[in-house]
Amino acid sequence: MSDSHTTHPDRLLPADPGVREIARRLLDAVEDLPIISPHGHLDAQMFVDDEAFPDPTALIISPDHYLCRVLHSAGVPLEDLRVGGTEGKSPREAWRIFASNWDLFTGTASGYWLEQEFAHVFGIDPARLNAEEADAVYDELQETLSKPDFRPRALADSFKLEVLATTDDPLDDLAAHKKLAEDASFSPRVLPTFRPDAYTKMYNPGFAENVTKLIDTAGDGKTGYAGYLEAMRNRRQYFIDHGAVSSDHGTHDAWAHPLDAGEAERILQKGLRGEATRAEAAAFEGNMTYRFAEMATEDGLVMTLHPGVWRNTSRSALEKYGPDTGHDIPFRMDFIDGLQPLLSDFCENPDFHFVLFTIDETTYSRELAPIASYYPSCYVGAPWWFIDEIDAMARFRAATTGTTGFSRYSGFIDDTRAYCSIPARHNTSRRVEAGYLARLVAEHRITEDRAAEVIVDLIDSSPRRVFKL
Repeated sequence: MSDSHTTHPDRLLPADPGVREIARRLLDAVEDLPIISPHGHLDAQMFVDDEAFPDPTALIISPDHYLCRVLHSAGVPLEDLRVGGTEGKSPREAWRIFASNWDLFTGTASGYWLEQEFAHVFGIDPARLNAEEADAVYDELQETLSKPDFRPRALADSFKLEVLATTDDPLDDLAAHKKLAEDASFSPRVLPTFRPDAYTKMYNPGFAENVTKLIDTAGDGKTGYAGYLEAMRNRRQYFIDHGAVSSDHGTHDAWAHPLDAGEAERILQKGLRGEATRAEAAAFEGNMTYRFAEMATEDGLVMTLHPGVWRNTSRSALEKYGPDTGHDIPFRMDFIDGLQPLLSDFCENPDFHFVLFTIDETTYSRELAPIASYYPSCYVGAPWWFIDEIDAMARFRAATTGTTGFSRYSGFIDDTRAYCSIPARHNTSRRVEAGYLARLVAEHRITEDRAAEVIVDLIDSSPRRVFKL
């Protein structure tokens, strides 16, 4: 390929020759290990149907909000990229827009993943992504996607995908997960994840309808707040019975202070009538964060928490394209004040696993690393979302390892809707870890033998251990 950096064996490894040699040896130990993906947003039904992807735009562009937000910042309307099911342009026209604007991705994390994806998954030189060759590349990809080797199941095998967790509504029947678990011809474990956000955020449209249906479906005849809690417990158990190992909570902030039953009932009823204030809604959401931790100590689900994002900041985009289409923005976080009751009441219990994510990097050394280095239940979540890029991964290691060591790490989280980016993202993490550990070896801070043990633990053992796999 003319753009040789995309396939260079030393990509992302340290520039210093001596350190790079160490990193190469460490990378050799993990580069071909299977992929463990304990948090993501693919649809399990995709593997049940195992149908050919319809076109390159539907596979690569429209579902990837990392990619779409870069183009949108340059003035490209999201409907022209077919985001959220819109059809402003044909798939081919959307592809032309993307290829014509390829230079916008230079230096971005999404640009690096896309280069890796084109080179290593599709065998296409990224240097061909331009206006002149857009149609030719589109046609090559369309032909490739028609082949049996590029259907979802075959790609899972080629990616060495061993575990893939999806993110699922509490009332999902999980029929696709059941079919996959019973299918002896499909080896990856596709695990559901309990995600109750739509049932805890009173300020989101649909809250009352969602909660009413939840209580009616799974409340065991109980009503109000008691029925609500009973329904949550029952649906968590349903998920566990279908293979779930974790629950995922995209809270607004890290507030986890419990309410007494009477106050929770009062606020819930106001929320169901659409009358709760923003402060009451926040208090209820914080109460439920505490209650979910309480439930986790009973049923064993790993609890992941990722606060600190103003979601759907563009009202016009939300109305046109729906949520999770690229217009979420991080804000500054405070963990310890909000989490104090939860930490005190549950996090001395080593059987409760609580994984804390952030996209506010200033909290790593100030709060998250100290929390994880004391409480047996707590682990620091990998850099993700806005900070799952090369330099931020290195900053994460520098900010946390001196306090936590390597044992309090979640394992890499790809958090993606873009299926074919999964191997590129995991390979990126493996290379960054190899470079960091190689530096410690070169500085005589640890031995190479110990570094070789650590990198296998980070890549393979950590996610299995933390997510109880």
